[in-house]
Amino acid sequence: MTDTGKKRRIAIIGMGPRGLGAAEALAARAAGLRVEVFDPVQPWGAGPNFAPGESPLCLLNLPVREVRIDGSAFGDWLGKGPEVFPPRADLGRFFAARFEALAARMSLVMHAPRLEAIERRDGAWWLRAGETHGPFDEVLLTQGQAESAPDPQLARWKDHAEAHDLPLRPAYPGTALREAAEGWAGKVVGLRGLGLSTLDVLRLLTLGQGGRFEGDSYVRSGREPARILPFSLDGHAPAPKPADAEVDARFDPQEAETEAFTAALAQAVALPAEAALERLCAALEAPVARLSGAGEAPVQRWLAKERDAPGSQETRGAVEALEAHVAMARGAPPDIGYALGQIWRKWQNALRRGFNPARMAPETAAALLKFDDGLKRFSYGPPLRSAEELLALIGAGVVDLRAVDDPDIRLVPEGWVLDGDAATLTAAAMVDAVLPAPALAPVTDPALVALRAEGWLHEVAEGLGAATAADGLALMPDGRPAPGLAVLGRMASGSVIAVDSIHDCFGAAAERWAEGVAARAEAATRD
Repeated sequence: MTDTGKKRRIAIIGMGPRGLGAAEALAARAAGLRVEVFDPVQPWGAGPNFAPGESPLCLLNLPVREVRIDGSAFGDWLGKGPEVFPPRADLGRFFAARFEALAARMSLVMHAPRLEAIERRDGAWWLRAGETHGPFDEVLLTQGQAESAPDPQLARWKDHAEAHDLPLRPAYPGTALREAAEGWAGKVVGLRGLGLSTLDVLRLLTLGQGGRFEGDSYVRSGREPARILPFSLDGHAPAPKPADAEVDARFDPQEAETEAFTAALAQAVALPAEAALERLCAALEAPVARLSGAGEAPVQRWLAKERDAPGSQETRGAVEALEAHVAMARGAPPDIGYALGQIWRKWQNALRRGFNPARMAPETAAALLKFDDGLKRFSYGPPLRSAEELLALIGAGVVDLRAVDDPDIRLVPEGWVLDGDAATLTAAAMVDAVLPAPALAPVTDPALVALRAEGWLHEVAEGLGAATAADGLALMPDGRPAPGLAVLGRMASGSVIAVDSIHDCFGAAAERWAEGVAARAEAATRD
């Protein structure tokens, strides 16, 4: 390619799993580039969500057999059975090792100081991180969840906690939460959210404080909170994944069903929002009816409600629904929602292949994204054991669900008063287990704020991430691609879909970006 003095310079902002996937894709497609990485979080490759030093109580929501990165490389490296749900820290160590292997064969320059600014001048990009670096021909943003302003409720709570010296902690890092909870013995703790992060928090507040599970029962240590009060907008826990590969295989789609789904998605992305959802749901009716044993008419009605109000079909109480889903995970006949969620999980790669490269109306993108997000209560479920532990904690009175369903919350000097349908309860401490939405508007990271203000980034639609082209290049408000500036992952949500899966970090999106960089580098050598 070009000589050393004229090497094209590539900056990757963030070296977690997504930055690692992008760098690996680039290494396979282009040589002679100077690649510089900006990330203060070490070890590089793992990122904060998979930090090797994170608590082993924070589990991956995939069994080893489903972590398909370079075939069975993770399972071989880990040396554990295919049905194990390992700690996220184990996957972080695997990614850190992959980064070390990549650095040994690819020219990488690492910068640990925090990124402060990204500027465009003189036809190139310049980065400020302690000092000014540049010029760069390409800049890739892969920070994952960028710093964002708290939502109005959390902002009020932060002011309240500070004014009254009350414990208000985020779910992660789990090691920090476990240590903070050592002073919560006997207290009542509120828990905002009832998703996957909540199950990690419950383990940190119970097993992390010396409690233990014996069969279907929980045995208190005396060091855990007296009660934990989880709550969410719908008051329901996510459904667990099938118990093992044998049960999971019952939800495999047939080849003709996958072909029909792929064709429907290709048509849906070209339609207005409502028509797009109807077309996609029409392709779901037959396979879900087959898997659930329900007729197509009940499935059609279920899907119609799901399009309008996700989760409104669920009329069972929180414990009854959780017990039913645990039974389905063990092999009992699935209901419509559970069957749909499992086949939707198996079609995540097909969903990305059809959605991510396509250009569609912003309203259509938002509608499809909302539909996918709603189904995560089934498709992104936890290990069966985590759901069983939640039932044990409920049975032991450690977890109290009397205010689980969207309670009214009053702030008092003693803490948070939760007015639920069944009881009014007061929490003296609060844990926030709600992940910020992947939206561009609330982002407070100064580099991204400046890029948006200068017109280099703009949101796909209200409440979504940055508009990008198929190869990740950011699209400016007039539709032109920003020269050499790309976004992959959560901050591009709406341009891409299903970004919260670890497989998306090593998939086609990273490959398309790398191919674009390689093509532009080759074109530059001819000029």
